[in-house]
Amino acid sequence: MEKKDPARSSKTHEYLLAGLANPRGRRRPIRMLFHGHGPLYHKDRIIAALQKHGLRPSSDDRSESIGFGVVFFETVDEGLLELTTTPIGSQSSRLLGVSTASAPNTDASWALLESGFSDLIAWDGEADSAYNIAVRLERWNAVERLLESNMIVDNLIGHGAVWKNLLRRVIEVARFTDASILILGQSGTGKELVARLIHTLDRREPKHELVIADCSTIVPELSGSEFFGHKQGAYTGAVGSRSGAFQIADGGTLFLDEVGELPLGLQSQLLRVVQEGSYKRVGGNQWRTTNFRLICATNRDLRKEVEKGHFRTDLYYRLADWVFELPPLSERPEDILPLTRHFLTELDIKFTSIEIDDLVGRFLLNRTYPGNVRELRQLVRRIGQRHVGSGPISIGDIPEDERPENRLQSENWRNAQFHTAIRRALALGLDLKKINQFTKDTAISIAVDEEHGNLQKAARKLGVTDRMLQMHRKTNRQ
Repeated sequence: MEKKDPARSSKTHEYLLAGLANPRGRRRPIRMLFHGHGPLYHKDRIIAALQKHGLRPSSDDRSESIGFGVVFFETVDEGLLELTTTPIGSQSSRLLGVSTASAPNTDASWALLESGFSDLIAWDGEADSAYNIAVRLERWNAVERLLESNMIVDNLIGHGAVWKNLLRRVIEVARFTDASILILGQSGTGKELVARLIHTLDRREPKHELVIADCSTIVPELSGSEFFGHKQGAYTGAVGSRSGAFQIADGGTLFLDEVGELPLGLQSQLLRVVQEGSYKRVGGNQWRTTNFRLICATNRDLRKEVEKGHFRTDLYYRLADWVFELPPLSERPEDILPLTRHFLTELDIKFTSIEIDDLVGRFLLNRTYPGNVRELRQLVRRIGQRHVGSGPISIGDIPEDERPENRLQSENWRNAQFHTAIRRALALGLDLKKINQFTKDTAISIAVDEEHGNLQKAARKLGVTDRMLQMHRKTNRQ
């Protein structure tokens, strides 16, 4: 079915193809666009070739059900670059560009990717080209199905584009490769949750367990035993043999959390195991083999650690086949309220039907979260634990130590008591100069006392220099 939008350039013609099944079994149409006269001239041949791979014309006109877009073009122009910003582009999670002429030059190709196209291929013969389009759409569809699955929706909450695009990349690497993965991100951004997702999506059969080793808590003297295991009597206190993380993770996944904390000596030992898949227990002479998927996480910038010589270059490239940096919560504000509702429901099922007051919503959106999602979860749990009844979450449920400063109260600090003090000073015959001096002396005295004599901190509180406070103290002593 052809659709034409009179507001759009007449150079672009749009059709719908029956797409691939979503998790609910329904087939979402794929938008197919012909940009320019050349591709439109070959439209019938292109559609016929795609039909052989299960992509057939569709009469479904539900725009909200559109999955992906395939754009056939001959030349790169502004109209083509602008497709990603139109309603057509914005309704497709991914756009595949197909050149029906010679492949675009390097600059044009990068420009298309930067504008929002996910991939570019050339239409070079019906059979192979149609197959290449079909398999790409199949891969994208598999990723989207997982993205919409309960496994993701119920555990890695977020509706924003930043978060969803990250998850798409994680899902694809986790599902279709066995590559080592390095997860970067601030504390509380969900690194362990992503590591668990990668292990769950791994398609190895049979797949063994996920083994977690926190490198920041491993005592250096016992690190060999933690990773390699030991034989009975290997050292004082080794009353029995023990399996290490490398053995337990065999056939499964080894997740090294805070890998940036590993000392250099242990880094070299880990490198040997990752490269060769073999190791010896502490106190043993027998070489053992292991085969695990390696996932590492850290809140450090490992590239800078490599430059400083604190982390081995060769190990870094063994760990970082793929690097995913999780965004801080400040970069995904649209996910704060969905996360809040999830954490409330996690606390008690009754919260599934309870609303969040607008004032509470604004408070949560305007607050900063140095601890990221973990900090938000703790705050929401405290709010939920105070809430009673079936009404909305209200500002009274926010703990007192979390409430923002009352601007009206701070602007009205000159209350009745202040006026009374000034009246008494005037009644006693003090003039304005003496009242000002006494007020200044009192404010300085209070600030210095609250900061336990630290003049620098007191000066910052008063908005003056510590030199001024030193001179003031010296003058008062004379």
